[in-house]
Amino acid sequence: MKIIELHKIFLDYPNICTDTRKIKKNDIFFALKGDNFNGNKYADEALNKGASFAIIDEKKFYGDQKILVKDVLSTLQELAKFHRKFSKAKVIGLTGSNGKTTTKELINAVLSQKYKTIATSGNLNNHIGVPLTLLSIKKDTEIAIVEMGANHQKEIDFLSKLTEPDFGYITNFGKAHLEGFGGVDGVIKGKSELYDYLISEDKGVFMNADDSIQQKKLKGYIKKYGFSTSNPKFYQIKLVSANPFVVAEAEQTKIYSNLIGDYNFTNCCAAILIGKYFNVTLQKIKSGIEGYTPSNNRSQIIKKNGNHIILDAYNANPTSMSAAILNFAKMKSENKVLFLGDMFELGDSAKDEHQEIALLARKLDFEKVYLIGKNFNEIESNYLIFESFDDLKTHLLKNKTITNSSIFIKGSRGMALERILELL
Repeated sequence: MKIIELHKIFLDYPNICTDTRKIKKNDIFFALKGDNFNGNKYADEALNKGASFAIIDEKKFYGDQKILVKDVLSTLQELAKFHRKFSKAKVIGLTGSNGKTTTKELINAVLSQKYKTIATSGNLNNHIGVPLTLLSIKKDTEIAIVEMGANHQKEIDFLSKLTEPDFGYITNFGKAHLEGFGGVDGVIKGKSELYDYLISEDKGVFMNADDSIQQKKLKGYIKKYGFSTSNPKFYQIKLVSANPFVVAEAEQTKIYSNLIGDYNFTNCCAAILIGKYFNVTLQKIKSGIEGYTPSNNRSQIIKKNGNHIILDAYNANPTSMSAAILNFAKMKSENKVLFLGDMFELGDSAKDEHQEIALLARKLDFEKVYLIGKNFNEIESNYLIFESFDDLKTHLLKNKTITNSSIFIKGSRGMALERILELL
């Protein structure tokens, strides 16, 4: 079946599902494959649960209401690309090492004050998530904000060509996925693939004009729109405070966010700048940002048993971990406690990067620090180190001594450090 014909079916049944546990009536089921599963085997189950059609790529599973294609994943991607061209929505592409999802949510919060918008759900930002986001564009969608993630070269290039964004923004270039990218230079090269695409297509670029890497990359490019804390050539935004919540000021208007830490300032700036570009009034920009509350273990503030807890356990890399620790050190509070979990995908740099984090905590005079994970277990430190979460759990249950404290929790997603909340 040609993509144009499949797209006609999609317009009649515009909801895509790849998981039979989440099937709803009239969904189109795409039978994706993985290392440990074969979606073709679940096509009948999807249809029995109410799916309108099942897209499969193995002939032995063919039958009524099933559409046989050469490859289900590539068909999903081609359909998404076709739908993106079919849609009249403007598309903003977004990538970076840190803050992608928060920035995406802020941009959506701002633009939705004036426009019909859609945005990537959660962090579904890979070769499957991006097509699903594009396919969520409705007839009345005016702007789509598409988050793109990557852990190796050419991935952002592929997603950019799939998405064909009209505008793009890179949050930053940090020490994330060093193993896949081959070091910091590889991260810069890989993330810059979004700007490379936009420049080659003569599209609009949003930038942090205070970021020297972005300055160099976009030097001489005309269609760039930036924010800065000091450069008068770009839109001026000032950091008023971050103790703990970020307060920004633009055009003598203070914007009070629900985001913790000065490292979230540039995320707010991007949303303000993009809102201004799309002619959202400053008062509506303010309403959008002030109305956004982070969730899903991202800089959440929790009060429990006399403790004031900052839970930032969604993910971590050396750049975001360092920034968060520095910010926590600046906060005015007593009895500070750090729970820091392993950072993943650092390759040969893992031991050195974890050692640096421990040294930073010591340099900032943190006394009560708990380091959790196999990577931290490899370093030298006077802090308490636990090879596993279970080891930490045993210790905390035996030594319930953390009360009336300010606690910061951060680690990579696989560490699931939100479980610490149950132990406090």
